[in-house]
Amino acid sequence: MNKAETDDITPLQALRLHDAALVWDNVVPVNLPGEVAFGNTWDRLERFTAAGVNVVSITLAGDNHNASQALNLCAWARCELRKRAETLSLIRTIADVETAFHSGRLGIVLHFEGTRCFERNLDLVELFYDIGIRQTLLVFNNQNDVGGGCAEVSGVGLTCFGRRMVCEIQRVGMLLDLSHTGYQTSMDALEMATKPAVFSHSNAHALCPSFRNLKDEQIQACARIGGLVGISGSSEYLGDLSCATETIFRHVDYVAQLVGVDHVGLGQDVVFDAETLTRWARSRPDEWPMARKTGWSGFRYAAPEQLPELTETMLRHRYSEEQVRKVLGENIRRVCSKVWR
Repeated sequence: MNKAETDDITPLQALRLHDAALVWDNVVPVNLPGEVAFGNTWDRLERFTAAGVNVVSITLAGDNHNASQALNLCAWARCELRKRAETLSLIRTIADVETAFHSGRLGIVLHFEGTRCFERNLDLVELFYDIGIRQTLLVFNNQNDVGGGCAEVSGVGLTCFGRRMVCEIQRVGMLLDLSHTGYQTSMDALEMATKPAVFSHSNAHALCPSFRNLKDEQIQACARIGGLVGISGSSEYLGDLSCATETIFRHVDYVAQLVGVDHVGLGQDVVFDAETLTRWARSRPDEWPMARKTGWSGFRYAAPEQLPELTETMLRHRYSEEQVRKVLGENIRRVCSKVWR
C-alpha cells in the first residue's frame, strides 16, 4: 500500500472490480415488528444489491430483549426471508455465501446485538446457533452480566460468567463480536479467545475519539487472533457529518496501516431513518453519552451507494485489486470460515 494517489484509475475500472468482488457489509440494523425507527429496512435492502453488495448481516435481538422475544424475532426474520426468497437468502454456512454470490440474491446473516437474550443460560447459545444466529455482540453500550459496555465510565472487564459465555460462543461456532463492548471487556475477551473475533462496526479512536471507537491496542489484539475491524459509515464514529467516502477510506487505511489489510472490512451500519434514531438516542442518555451534550447534531449515515466509490478510492490510493477484494469481503469470509461450523 502507498498513500500517494494515482489518477490512472477510471471509474469504469473500479466499477468492474466492485461488481466482480464479494462485497459483505457486516452490520445493517433492521426495523423490528411494531417499530418505525430505522425505516422499512426489508424493502430497502434492494439498495444494497443495487450497490453491488452480496451479503449483509442484519441485527435482530440483543440486550433489549429476553429469550422469548429473541426467539419470536428469529421466527419473524425467517418468515420475512421466506416471503422474499426470490431476492434474499439466509446465510448459515460459507457454502451459502457462495450460492448467494452466484445467484444474485442478497445473502442475509442473522446477528444479535448483546447477550442478555441468552438469559444466563449457556445452553441457549447453541439453540440460537441452530436457529440461524451466526454472530453476537457481547455487550451493547451498557454493562450486562457478561461485562462492561463502551458507554460505562467504569472499566469493568469480563465477568466470570462472561468468560464462560465467550467459551460457549466460540465452541458452538458463533462469531464473537466486540463492537459496543467496553475496552477492558473486549481486551479480556480477545486475550482468552481461541478463534478469530471481530469488531463488526467500529472505527479508529485515533481519528475520531468517540466512546464507540477503538484504541490501537484493541485493533492490534483483534488482529493477533486473526480477526478484523469493520469500518462504520456513521457520522458519530467517522468524525464527519457528511459521511464522505474519503473519510471512510481514512479509517480503512488507518487500520490497514496499523495491523495490515487482512484485518479490515466493512460494517457500514446503515440506518435509513437517522432522525428517528437520533430521537431514540436522546431518550437513552445513559446508553448514548453524546446525547447528553448540548447541541449534539445527531446521527448521519453513509449510503450503500457509496461502496463503489470506496472501491475506487482504495484503488486510487494504490491499494492492489487483491487488497481491495480483501477489504470488501474476502477478509470476513476468511474469518467466518474459521469460526462457523
